[in-house]
Amino acid sequence: MMVSKPVLTLEDAKRVAAAADVEAGRCGWRVVIAVVDDGGHLLYLQRSHDTQFGSVNTAIAKAHAAIAFRRPTKTSEDAVLSGRLIHLALPGVIPAEGGVPLLMDGTVVGALGISGVRSSEDGQIAAAGLAALTHIP
Repeated sequence: MMVSKPVLTLEDAKRVAAAADVEAGRCGWRVVIAVVDDGGHLLYLQRSHDTQFGSVNTAIAKAHAAIAFRRPTKTSEDAVLSGRLIHLALPGVIPAEGGVPLLMDGTVVGALGISGVRSSEDGQIAAAGLAALTHIP
């Protein structure tokens, strides 16, 4: 039996990143935007020319954590802030907002990671990118 599932394409990744970039630009924030596929492999990366280079690996790590655990990285941030420190010991967890899984037809197809500004601001930008995928033209 052949099983089919939706797949995050490069075009999808670029659309998600473009929406995130618009939100970052609207707010005057310089960030790194990373999109990974459902296996956690980097599909698209964008870095504002003057964003600190440390945010490159952080954005990728946030996207990877969001796909690995199939939940927003804010979940781990909230858990740590409430005293559930076990999240700090889980492999690949980034307890900072800005990583979100990307879904199509209820299936996780990849993830988006944002880094460069405050955690909540990274989350705001990620939400804008996520909205672009859920509102496919």
